[in-house]
Amino acid sequence: MILGLNEKEYFASGHRACPGCGQALAVRHVLKAAGDNTIIVNATGCLEVFSTPYPETSWKLPYIHVAFENAAAVASGIYRALKIQNKKSNILALAGDGGTFDIGLQALSGAIERKEKFTYVCFDNSAYMNTGVQRSSATEKYMETSTTPYGKKIHGNLLWKKPMPFIIAAHNVNYVATASVSEPIDINNKIKKALNSEGVSYVQILSPCPLGWKYESSKTIEIAKLAVETKFYPIFEIENGVLKLKNIENPKDVKTFLAMQGRFKHVNSNEVEEIKRYINEQWNRLLELDKSKAKL
Repeated sequence: MILGLNEKEYFASGHRACPGCGQALAVRHVLKAAGDNTIIVNATGCLEVFSTPYPETSWKLPYIHVAFENAAAVASGIYRALKIQNKKSNILALAGDGGTFDIGLQALSGAIERKEKFTYVCFDNSAYMNTGVQRSSATEKYMETSTTPYGKKIHGNLLWKKPMPFIIAAHNVNYVATASVSEPIDINNKIKKALNSEGVSYVQILSPCPLGWKYESSKTIEIAKLAVETKFYPIFEIENGVLKLKNIENPKDVKTFLAMQGRFKHVNSNEVEEIKRYINEQWNRLLELDKSKAKL
């Protein structure tokens, strides 16, 4: 038990997630924050597969599994149906980065434009893990996946990660946030803020995958924490267009974070330095936005 968190469990143990699955840990804390009066919309992906092997389920709240691309569309329909009945409920649309950054972006963008009311949670594990660790637009540069293998000339994925939180914020939504599974109190606070905001809100949670990231399963929280402490995965909120960054006063060397994972075992010293430069550039940009308090 973590002091300050809801003691009630809405995501039952006994599911079939891999040992150390960051997504399973994250969804548990998301549901604790949302509470009893909540409806779950879950896109196809790891979470749906390991939590609903027929005829069993880990969900203790109303739950609907939907296609890979339409979590936001179905959440919109539920919101409209409740509105007609003059009923209110927390609506959570849950998906991985593949179902959010790529396949589900159109439905999510449309729901925001229509000013629907639900909270969209993206569990970011950097690839299409459920179907074999294929690259998504959330995949970090130089990460090895089954579709971006490394060789003598090409070392894994060649593109930087899509800045999804800023793409959502550009829709003029009231609340956007990033979080890490290593910080459950932060997840709890941000989900509550998101649910209480107007329109569609968006929370993106770093959810390490032992299988896809190639690390020992007991290291999930340590790796998630290091991602934050090395500035590899910045934690921030964007409320009404104004960014607030979680500052890291004494950042650790990102080389330590990369070395713990098989997905980056092939990177050379020049590539590590390139990653460091990129991290610092992005971090300085976030710091400037935080200090200015100007609307994005």
